[in-house]
Amino acid sequence: MVEIGSVGMLALICFAGFVLLMLIFYFIPMGLWFSALVSGVRISLLQLVLMRWRKVPPSTIVSAMIEGTKAGLTINANELEAHYLAGGNVTNVVHALVSAQKANINLDFQMATAIDLAGRDVFEAVQMSVNPKVINTPPVSAVAKDGIQLIAKARVTVRANIKQLVGGAGEETVLARVGEGIVSSIGSSETHKVVLENPDLISRAVLMKGLDAGTAFEILSIDIADIDVGKNIGAELQMDQANADKNIAQAKAEERRAMAIALEQENKAKAQDARARVIEAEAEVPLAIAEAFRSGNLGIMDYYKLKNIQADTTMRETIAKPADKK
Repeated sequence: MVEIGSVGMLALICFAGFVLLMLIFYFIPMGLWFSALVSGVRISLLQLVLMRWRKVPPSTIVSAMIEGTKAGLTINANELEAHYLAGGNVTNVVHALVSAQKANINLDFQMATAIDLAGRDVFEAVQMSVNPKVINTPPVSAVAKDGIQLIAKARVTVRANIKQLVGGAGEETVLARVGEGIVSSIGSSETHKVVLENPDLISRAVLMKGLDAGTAFEILSIDIADIDVGKNIGAELQMDQANADKNIAQAKAEERRAMAIALEQENKAKAQDARARVIEAEAEVPLAIAEAFRSGNLGIMDYYKLKNIQADTTMRETIAKPADKK
């Protein structure tokens, strides 16, 4: 029993020693320190231990320093650690610095970290400075002075401008400016045939505008890839204007017709009112004759003369209008 208890105690001590040894090697990365030492990177064990306590992975910092040192760069471990704590990508920054040095691009550590913290891929930017990028514009529609629509597609070759990556506009701005330049160039052409015959005129006119000002890119060339003839916008606008004029004329004619009908109805109403007044006046004639008889102002012979005049007038009207009689 004593021997079994001694073996168990020994195993427990060995396990505790192993765990303690692992903790020591975790907080004191001897292997990482030795790798840095043989690579020519001077960094102390205490600094590596403090990185652990600050929750900075020592392997990331040491690997970046080894890469930079082998490339001939002078990199400070504290600066790398500060950039990591600020949320930056230490590995990407060192890759960018090494690539920029090999390509003879003027890029220092401060600029690289600023670009990285601004949210841009600094390593990709360096690669784009070495290998320019081609951006295809969407179809751009424009109308020449003769009213013919042209649909153009362009390829824009750009190179990253390292100095303007922080605060510079992106690809969307470049595409918008190029599209605006294409529209302006086609719109100033007298005919669409001029553009079709010399598409390079568009490229030269757009390049002269300095569209890369204030952007993170430098425009190297603008090449017109394709031009298609679209609609006859001028003819369509003229047709639309003619239809609009016709509708306006019809509306005005309808308005005049309605006013004429209203005037006719008003005249008919006035005529009917006049006839009613005449009938009313005629109805008062017998009363007036009777009153004249009673007052002695009208004699029997005067009455007969009046009746003869009325009969004679009626006969003449009948003879003058035989068609109305039928």
